[in-house]
Amino acid sequence: MMAGYMLARAGIEVLVLEKHGDFLRDFRGDTVHPSTLQALAELGLLERFLQRPHTKIEQLCGRIGNETFKLVDFRHLPTRARFVAIMPQWEFLNFLAEEGAKLEKFGLMMKADVTGLVEDAGRVSGVAATTPDGALTIEADLVIAADGRRSILRERADLTVRDLGAPIDVLWMRLPRRPGDVNAPLGNIGAGAVFVMIEREDYYQCAFVVPKGGYDAVRAEGLEALKRRIVAVAPMTADRLDALASWDDIKLLSVSVDRLERWWKPGLLCIGDAAHAMSPIGGVGINMAIGDAVAAANILAAPLAAGQPGDEALARVQARRLGPVRAMQALQVLVQNRVLGPLLRSGAAPRPPLLVRLVDKVAWLRRIPARVVGLGFRLEHVRIPGLGG
Repeated sequence: MMAGYMLARAGIEVLVLEKHGDFLRDFRGDTVHPSTLQALAELGLLERFLQRPHTKIEQLCGRIGNETFKLVDFRHLPTRARFVAIMPQWEFLNFLAEEGAKLEKFGLMMKADVTGLVEDAGRVSGVAATTPDGALTIEADLVIAADGRRSILRERADLTVRDLGAPIDVLWMRLPRRPGDVNAPLGNIGAGAVFVMIEREDYYQCAFVVPKGGYDAVRAEGLEALKRRIVAVAPMTADRLDALASWDDIKLLSVSVDRLERWWKPGLLCIGDAAHAMSPIGGVGINMAIGDAVAAANILAAPLAAGQPGDEALARVQARRLGPVRAMQALQVLVQNRVLGPLLRSGAAPRPPLLVRLVDKVAWLRRIPARVVGLGFRLEHVRIPGLGG
């Protein structure tokens, strides 16, 4: 959506295809980081974007055992918006759809399920899709595959995926948020348990971390046992766990971390999770994807205006984004393998590391994780002439 919006503003005819009839998917990320907000500001969209329902988070804290620590401070970042906007992704997508609808060159087709690629002489020249009105074929100078970590298009293109491994899965649930709740810890770490609480307007979107493949064992122990484990790691939830009435209120999110060896083939470019599935650690997935979209639009606008973009242009997008993606995935894998995996296996009460205590005590140190989480390892600016807001 972001790549399509930017290209359409640059005068390129764009059609975005969405499988569903709406954007209401629970597993779409909703932590909109300062890097993404900066891109929106540079497009002149930030003020209207922030009129949408959202929660502003300028600092993050975490709870380890019985202690709470200040860990991240976004208020000093060199960006227009120095905070994370917690906004359900369907709000973000609806916003982009509405802004796109104002552009002559932007099209959006809902209920269009892309099922395959159309190729001509070794080059991707369009997609095949099914709609309520039947099957159709859409020709294109370039297909951008942004269809997620289970990408149909990257599979059809026979692109090689490197699995980096993930020792965790996530149980996804909602708990009520009360008016008196103040500064709820984002992350809660206890004896053999990790529980994340993302603030939305009137509820928390919560994640209970379990070992990879551990969902069946958790379910076999029973719902009440799971509630006791949640209360043990996050005591503030004790008076609201009645919201979990059955296992229907809990969804399994299978975590994967992978990356394509090559993100493109002639006529096709993969971005976002289709190119590199991110761990939920840091909530960076959507923002890495937006970085891909901004870089892709910057690089491809001129070649598209001149005709079909060649292999060199597609390779430039991967070359620009590969370093930041590799660095972020390496950091996520390190946390998964050295912190979360051992913690979940041991079941022992965690001891706050010295580094955590130091960051809590020395305020300026909180700016370092803020830059990594908030900006990533490369901040992508809007570089297409005439698109500045």
